[in-house]
Amino acid sequence: MDILVSTAWLAAELGADDLVILDATLFLPGTPRDPRAEYEAAHIPGAAFLDLATLADPDHPAPGMVPPDALMTQRMQALGVNADSPIILYDNSPIHSAARAWWMMGLFGIGAGAAILDGGMAKWLAEGRPTQAGSTVPTPGNAAAHRKPGMVRDKADIIANVASGAEQVLDARGPGRFTGEEKEPRPGMASGHIPGSRNLPSPALFNADNSMKTGDDLRALFDKAGIDFDQPVITTCGSGVTAAILLAGLKLLGKNDVTLYDGSWSEWGMDPETPKTTGAA
Repeated sequence: MDILVSTAWLAAELGADDLVILDATLFLPGTPRDPRAEYEAAHIPGAAFLDLATLADPDHPAPGMVPPDALMTQRMQALGVNADSPIILYDNSPIHSAARAWWMMGLFGIGAGAAILDGGMAKWLAEGRPTQAGSTVPTPGNAAAHRKPGMVRDKADIIANVASGAEQVLDARGPGRFTGEEKEPRPGMASGHIPGSRNLPSPALFNADNSMKTGDDLRALFDKAGIDFDQPVITTCGSGVTAAILLAGLKLLGKNDVTLYDGSWSEWGMDPETPKTTGAA
């Protein structure tokens, strides 16, 4: 399945027996919006609510880390996902959280493939496409999650990479947070960035209609950020959500040697022992 599917494609596929549509809306802490309430008020017909905020490892000290296999399996089965289900992820969030859900589906080998609805709920609504209220309760599925090795980077990996410089690190946060000029939203968290990393704020990857840039327009963003396409990349951000947008963008351009630092700045910035730097890349 392609990484992106259009709103027109999804509209034509609504009601297909094997298709699973999941609302992966997630907001940053402190945002005065409730993703479940918004889903129940209006969602794409047939979509179930993923509840991405709770699809995380409850025993890890860093927030929002990928869940264990058992939790991922339980959630996917409850959402009606089968081993052969094609899955469409969408969101209605300014942080484009569907990319995180899409990355997780690939990480755990869920279904027959997953794609992001290009433009998300914002584009769907702008085009006057149908919605429904309430909750969808799917027939339980049989999907089984098995986390693939090598796709997630941890703090030890990044510490080693700071020393070696073997892989490029690309940060999706805004420029003020990257340089340290803007204070971090979490109390007690240091400002700045991982030494040697580069910055490409994730909103730059989207067009005015909320769809993702592609082709030369997309490639130009990574070139401007100083990314060498012949070398591997680790994406990072504040909490592992918008890092998935950069990862998806690189995959759209055919670059597959890309991994994601799941702890991101939520873990790195809270550890007084990790090296940090401020200023431009």
